[in-house]
Amino acid sequence: MELTPDRVVEESQWVRERSAVVVPLLNETRNQLGELFDTEVGTVTEAEYREEVASVFADGDVAVNVAGYVALLRELDVRDDYPGFVVDEVLGRELAATIAGGQPLSLLAQATFHFADTITHTDGTAGADDLDAALAAGFQTRLPGWEWRERPNPFAVARNQ
Repeated sequence: MELTPDRVVEESQWVRERSAVVVPLLNETRNQLGELFDTEVGTVTEAEYREEVASVFADGDVAVNVAGYVALLRELDVRDDYPGFVVDEVLGRELAATIAGGQPLSLLAQATFHFADTITHTDGTAGADDLDAALAAGFQTRLPGWEWRERPNPFAVARNQ
């Protein structure tokens, strides 16, 4: 596989166009997590998702890595699937973390990936459901809607202290 600027554009378009699959999964993941943590989580529209895809791919350093993970997962297949369980899980987890950004969001996205993966069943290659779960986990983590992210953090230290 070769990643060129043109290939990164192609992968970004594929991720953007995947909104009809990813956004419902993203919102279902948020709903189930909200129930588990007894909180309300905002829903995400396809337009919000597509705008966030553009933001992720606007950063070239992030874009090339996201495109690489996406391309690998789109093509990854393993006869009988189970022997390849580890590689698609690792790639999915890392894709979710890369989309989400730095700590602590990347760790939350990795954990959310495993949760989303349990409710994701995509026909196709072994990596297909991991790809959808990773996109849902990564984007749901970075997008607004979680109350704890929208209020001031009580651990922030004022600049003048």
